[in-house]
Formats: sequence, C-alpha cells, structure tokens
Amino acid sequence: MITRKRFAAGLCALFAALSMGLAPSAAYAADEPDDTDDGAKPKVELVLDVSGSMRARDIDGKSRMAAAKQAFNEVLDATPEDVDLGIRTLGANYHGNDRKTGCKDTEQLYPVGPLDRRDAKTAVATLSPTGWTPIGPALLKAADDLKGGEGSRRIVLISDGEDTCQPLDPCEVAREIAAKGVNLTVDTLGLVPNTKMRAQLSCIAEATGGTYTSIRHTDELSDRVGQLVDRAADPVVNPVAVDGADSCSAAPELKPGLYTDRAGFGEHRWYRVDVAPGKELRASVSVGADRAVNNDYGVLLRAVTKHDREIVRGSEAGDGRTDVISTGLRYPKPERDDDEDDEKETVCLQVSHSYSPAAGAAAKGKPGLPLELAVDVVDAPDGSSDVAAFGLGRGWWLLGALVLTGFVGGVLWGWLSRWRVAVWRTN
Repeated sequence: MITRKRFAAGLCALFAALSMGLAPSAAYAADEPDDTDDGAKPKVELVLDVSGSMRARDIDGKSRMAAAKQAFNEVLDATPEDVDLGIRTLGANYHGNDRKTGCKDTEQLYPVGPLDRRDAKTAVATLSPTGWTPIGPALLKAADDLKGGEGSRRIVLISDGEDTCQPLDPCEVAREIAAKGVNLTVDTLGLVPNTKMRAQLSCIAEATGGTYTSIRHTDELSDRVGQLVDRAADPVVNPVAVDGADSCSAAPELKPGLYTDRAGFGEHRWYRVDVAPGKELRASVSVGADRAVNNDYGVLLRAVTKHDREIVRGSEAGDGRTDVISTGLRYPKPERDDDEDDEKETVCLQVSHSYSPAAGAAAKGKPGLPLELAVDVVDAPDGSSDVAAFGLGRGWWLLGALVLTGFVGGVLWGWLSRWRVAVWRTN
C-alpha cells in the first residue's frame, strides 16, 4: 500500500525531473560572447582657454588657470593607455589688442597620439593667461587635429568666457563640424559661468551630441574631464555619413548599419534597403533640434515600395520638452513558395519632420537638422527561431515548462484528493 510519505516523496521527485528536463540548458540559454574589435584607437583633444580672464581667483581660493592645470595633471595620470590624447590652447600667446591677430591665437600644445605623461605635464606647466578667446577658430583647428582613423573622436573644451571673435559664431562652427559627418563630439565645460557663456557652450555641445557642464570647483573639473576621456575609450558604433535623396529612385542603397544625415525644414530624405524573403527590416530614426524651433513637432518614418505603396510607418511627436524625437518600424517579408518571386524586395525609407524655426529666429536652413538612421535586416521571426513571434524569445521555454508543470500538478493533486477521500471512506 502506498503511504502518504512515499507519495509525497514521489511527487517531489517528479517535479524535480520535470524542471530538469524542460528547462533550457545553460549552454543554450547563455548568449555567445562577443568577439568584437573596437578598431582604431579613440582620439581626444583637450582644448583649454588661456585668455586673460583665467587669472581670476574664484575657484577654491586659487586662479582658474591653476585649477585647470591641477585638473589636467590628474587627468593625464589617469588617461587610459588605449586613448590617443592631445592638448590645444586658445588665447595663450598674443598679448596685444589687435583683434585680427588675437583671433588667430590657437596652437596645438601637445599632438594627438600616444601619451607621454611627463612631456604633456611639462607643456601644461608653461601656460600663463594671456589673450583673447577665439573659440570658433580653436574648434576648427581641433577638428583638423583629430582627422583620420576609424575610432571615436572627442573635443573637450574648457573655457571661462564666451567667444570674443565674432562674427565667426562658435555654435555655427560646431554645426558645420557635425554636418560633415566626421563622428566628432564636442563636450564643453564652463568655469564659473554666466548666462551668456552657458548658452553659447550649451549650443556648441548640443550641435554635436555632446554635453555641457558648469564648473565651480577644482575637483568637479578633474572628475568631469576624466569621465569624458574615459568615455572616449568605451566601444562605440560610429555612424556613417550618407546623403539622402529627394526621391526613392535616386536614394542611396543602405546596408545594415548606423547612418547620419541632415534634413532641412520641410525636406524629405529617401534611402533604399533590399529585403530578402524570410527577412525582417528594422529601422529607426532620430531627428534633433540643434537650433531654436517652435513647439509642437513630429518625425515620420515610412517604408514604401518602389511604386510608392506604403507598407508600414512609424511616427512620434513632441511639444517642446525635448530636443530629439525618435521613431521606428518593422517589416517582415514572408517566404515565397514560387521560385520566380523568391527575390529581394527594394524597400524605400522616407524620413520627414515638422520642425519649424522659432518665431523671431533666423530661418537657417543650412545645414539641416541632424538625423541618425539605424537599419538592420534580420531573420524574420517564426516558430523555429530564437525570437518568438510575440517577442518572448527563449522565454517560451519557461512559459511552456510552467504550463506543463501546472497541468501535471493539477492532475496529480486531483488524483491525490480522490485517493484521500477513498481512503477516508474505507476507514
């Protein structure tokens, strides 16, 4: 006769066997390790304002120049070995009052390349606050300093005042740099900032996808510059510059990857992607407002056939609370039984936005607003793929195990209840 203890032990053993048999093996569930190579070494150039205003003694009881030197020394000690680093100055050499000469005062103090910490520190130690604040010319030169290679490129600009070399607007310079699609980011740090300086440095950073930080203490400067240099060493996917067309027939053909372009006010940008039967197109786009725009705007991404029949679309809208709007779409192309139809389909992607220049702002159409387009073509989801049709992926294993375990447990519990009732009636 089966005792209750034996039955309970058998029930536990059955559940354990079910769990072991139905659960996916660790080897199957674990993702394969990435065998990627981050390619060329990242490049960073620190651009330091050495104008006369850097003599002011308002950072922890010492001059702004002294705080910058201390921060630079700490950053140079901590710079990763796999980062090529350089230093450029602005306003470091010319003592006079001639505007034309002062606005050319920018030089590369230490070339971008493998870092010799002792030489770099020696060069920084020689700096003394001197002249003008030619931010625009310094950014142009710094962009040239970082040319070449496939790694990420970053300018870290440290300044204590707005540019004194107008009409070369440093914000427009940053937009021109971004429009070239050179994968270069400008981060700005303002020392003891005022409203005008904060606005200008923020504009420079936003135009290239960088960040702006206000600095009032030496340790803040050291920490932030160090973070930005370390960030340059992180593996990144650099977008490829591409020129979208004004029609599908003239559009460039894109392979899976990340792309950057510019779209003016009221302008549509077209691109083409080939999608084979049994594959799925996944695309997303982000459009940023790098200048003053009206509130209430949207971004539209459409996938259409070569004959302008819409397949699918994605859209998103904003109301002035954010600078970037993103949307995406998916198009799975089904398998074909007929060999004659088993060919790639050309899908045209149309990107448009409804940004408009803010009232009272100059309607500058060139360069257009920055956009980033991500394109991927993957195996279409089906019953045999790793990614299930409803997006649960390998979670189907767990769901199936839970359902089956619940069913078996319910049957056994019902049988146990009936057995207990039968035993009770017998006794």
